[in-house]
Amino acid sequence: MRRLIAILLTTFVALPLVAHAQQIQYGELNPPQPVESKGKIEVVEFFWYGCPHCYSLEPYIETWLKKLPPDVEFRRVPAVFNSRWGHDAAIFYTLEAMGQLEKLHRPLFDAIHKSNLRTDNEAAFSEWLQKNGVDPKKFMDTMRSFGVQSKLRRATQQTVAYKIDGTPAMAVAGRYTVSAEQGRTQQGMLQAVDDLVARARKQK
Repeated sequence: MRRLIAILLTTFVALPLVAHAQQIQYGELNPPQPVESKGKIEVVEFFWYGCPHCYSLEPYIETWLKKLPPDVEFRRVPAVFNSRWGHDAAIFYTLEAMGQLEKLHRPLFDAIHKSNLRTDNEAAFSEWLQKNGVDPKKFMDTMRSFGVQSKLRRATQQTVAYKIDGTPAMAVAGRYTVSAEQGRTQQGMLQAVDDLVARARKQK
């Protein structure tokens, strides 16, 4: 009887773990990609400012970042599939180069998805920049700079190397990827990332 009870207890304890493992879906990169966060577990989000799913994920990422372990480093990479996406990727890197990314990343998302801002409408975008304290001419000059264009080319290369076919998508340690379909929900996507971070931590 004791043995039967022990077996039953083991089964009931193990079932949730098995069920949890089955819920986590992810891709594995072959070959793994080099990471920029040396000594830390790198988590990358591939996104597009025009993507409504990326916009809906953003508040969850902001909350998730507040609890980021010290051995994990997060960075965003704007996915590039065509010239339209490349234009918005250049905006991202220009804001970064001007020291305005942290301040304006979320407001730009809001302007696009709440106020229907078209970033490819130069007049409308220049007006938005001015309203947010950014000189449009300086912005455009910076966008054409070698540094921004180099990062744009790198983002295009990484979109291909990480086999990204849609956004949002996330990558862990240059080895694993999680698509929106695999994550199913915003919480599910970040839970999968957390599980893959734990896996990468054990492999270090």
